Amino acid sequence: MTSNSQGAPPSRWYNALYFHVLIAILIGAFLGNYSPALAVEFKLLGDIFVKLIKMVIGPIIFVTIVVGIAEMGDLKRIKRIGFKALLYFEVLTTLALIIGYLVVKYVKPGEGINANIALLDSSAISQYQHSPPQDVSGFILNLIPHNIIDAFAHGDILQILFFSILFGLSLATFHDTSKPIIDLLQQTSKALLGIVGMVMKLAPLAAFGSMAFTIGKYGIQTLWSLGKLLACVYLTCGCFIFIVLVIIAWFNGFNLWSLLVYLKEEILIVLGTSSSESALPQLMTKMEHLGCSKSVVGLVLPAGYSFNLDGTSIYLTMAALFIAQATNTSLTFRDEFCILGLLLVTSKGSAAVSGGGFITLAATLSSFGKIPVAGLALILGVDRFMSEARAITNLIGNSVAMIVIAKSEGELDHQKLKKALHPHKR
Repeated sequence: MTSNSQGAPPSRWYNALYFHVLIAILIGAFLGNYSPALAVEFKLLGDIFVKLIKMVIGPIIFVTIVVGIAEMGDLKRIKRIGFKALLYFEVLTTLALIIGYLVVKYVKPGEGINANIALLDSSAISQYQHSPPQDVSGFILNLIPHNIIDAFAHGDILQILFFSILFGLSLATFHDTSKPIIDLLQQTSKALLGIVGMVMKLAPLAAFGSMAFTIGKYGIQTLWSLGKLLACVYLTCGCFIFIVLVIIAWFNGFNLWSLLVYLKEEILIVLGTSSSESALPQLMTKMEHLGCSKSVVGLVLPAGYSFNLDGTSIYLTMAALFIAQATNTSLTFRDEFCILGLLLVTSKGSAAVSGGGFITLAATLSSFGKIPVAGLALILGVDRFMSEARAITNLIGNSVAMIVIAKSEGELDHQKLKKALHPHKR
């Protein structure tokens, strides 16, 4: 890991990773706008980076959780942390859904479009309509992998989380004799983070490739055609961050802006790749450096990436009602309440990778039945731009949740927190 990724300020600002990523994003956007045919060819760079990160996410989650639980050795404490985390996640995602609903109902970004369903190209969205929303029993069954190799092979965070907790609890029951295994896993963790450090050096190339592809493929002009929807999504995500999360941070004794500065590398990487998952391994390390205990980080952050997707919740509500408005689909208050309730369920476990929110939206509309699924073609061109807003909101939301839950458990080192967020203060 670079010194900056560990929280220490770089010796020169122009040598910092965040600066290189920012420059790469700007160059990618420039190339995409002025040479779109060439720009789309660079998509491979972003795809390679995300796959490399996904390659180590499962093992890192596994060793972090297992070591944390094995050293904690307290089942009641684990239950308490898990309950607090899930309760917090549920409250915040519900609030995000409601805020998105209120904004889209007031602004009405889809009103006046009068899209003809028969003329929409539904073939463009057929690839996203292959996974219907799960009911509660299906969701619970999906937590249990067919086998652990299958869970790691598919990178299913929830299944890996479930197995890791069981494995950690098993080691905790014979803590004295399991020490060699715990020591081996700790050394494995260091090796995995070393891999992440090497991969992160490619982040500027990935940000360049992904941004070049996005602008080259969909064009700046698509931003203007659906500018009202885009503005609503970005404004709502911004309000959620700078009002809701600022208040939560204030009540818990830290400054959100300082946290955003501390996480500037991760935010820019997510902006460039449109995937909050691309920053997860480094985020786990930085949360530990911030003062959150390793065991709580291992439990809360992976769970948050499936259950605490505030940005995705905002997007899903606004996109669903935008399509209804644009296609002149009449919805009663009961219908709107039902779609909010359905989204509250289907947003859980939504993929943290780019495009995951769109897949969830497609599956939800298919299940709901009243809003035409073909209307998804209206937002397909700008979904990539909206995914950046929701991914960044997800990242920031989970970072705040991490500090709040660690503090509530007495697992937050306030001195380390102060030093990391205010490195120039003595």
